[in-house]
Order: sequence, then C-alpha cells, then structure tokens
Amino acid sequence: MKTQVVSVSDQELIKRYLAGKENALGLLIQRHKSRVYTSIYLLVKDRDVAEDIFQDAFMKVIDTLRAGRYNEEGKFLPWVLRIAHNLSIDHFRKQAKMPTISGDEDFDPFANLDLKEGTIEDSIMKKQSHAKLRQLIQHLPEEQREVLVMRIYGGLSFKEISDVTQVSINTSLGRMRYALGNMRKMIDQYQLNL
Repeated sequence: MKTQVVSVSDQELIKRYLAGKENALGLLIQRHKSRVYTSIYLLVKDRDVAEDIFQDAFMKVIDTLRAGRYNEEGKFLPWVLRIAHNLSIDHFRKQAKMPTISGDEDFDPFANLDLKEGTIEDSIMKKQSHAKLRQLIQHLPEEQREVLVMRIYGGLSFKEISDVTQVSINTSLGRMRYALGNMRKMIDQYQLNL
C-alpha cells in the first residue's frame, strides 16, 4: 500500500481530494510538509510563527482547490512554496520589518551536512568553524543569504528556490555563486582557517 501512495502523483491526489476523499489532502500535506515548513522557518526564524504560516498556507491551498482556481500547469510543491513565501513576507510587512536569515544560536545551516565523527578536538573545531561560517553568512546581502540557506539547509533545488523567490533559475544560481564567492573573499580577507 505504501508504494501505491508514493507512486500516486500530486495531481492525482488533488483530483481525489476534489472528488471528496479528504485523506488525499492529508497525503499531500504529509508528502510536502518538511520542505514547506523549512522554507517558512528559514524566513521567519520562529517556530510558532512558522507553524501558523504553514497552517495558513494550507488553508489557502484548500480554499483555492475548493474554489476550482488551482491551475494544473504548474507543479503543486512550487505553488505551495510560493504561497508560503508570500505569507511569510506578508507577516513581516505587517510587523513593518523585513525577514532576515540571521537566526538564533540554535540556527545552523550546515547541521544537515553528513560529516564524519572524530575526536573531541575535531568536534570543537567543527563547532568553531560552523560558528565562523554562520557569522560570515550574516554579512552576505539578503538575497544571497536566502538562496545559500535554502540550498544548504533547506535542501531545495535551484528550481524550487527560483519558484519560492519568484526569480529565474539563472538568478538563483547567480546569487548562490556570488554568495560562495563573497564567503571565499571574507575567509581570505580575515585569514580564517576553516
């Protein structure tokens, strides 16, 4: 049964939901929950706010589906990511401040990298390197920082990033290239040993 659920496309689940099968929407949400929530959290940096926006995003999805306004030309995930991104921006507009990826001390864009465990000294050096990298990331322009964090921490593809940020894939790739280049310059400038 599980393989059947995995093989069912998003479009088929939408059709089933519109035909009255409520569990189809639950499967859609479960399938994309991690990426949508991550993209929201990367912008708002607050778990409670991210959960509220996540729920608002799927309420908007439900309303749009029920009203028959969903356009099947695009893919479901990029559409939901765009809704979530717009709701996140709206949240900051309401508070009269723009989003930053700066985050708190628990925020680590490199936490999902699969690094080998080593000695205690290796662990301390790794933590120090990550702290230095987080500091460098804070000095990047917002657009570059956003793409870098979505790619490394969120695991989003450049296509998904371009859909969320509503820019072309080439622009997303360019921002990533500039972000990495700027980080290299800062590492050289400050003679950091990572």
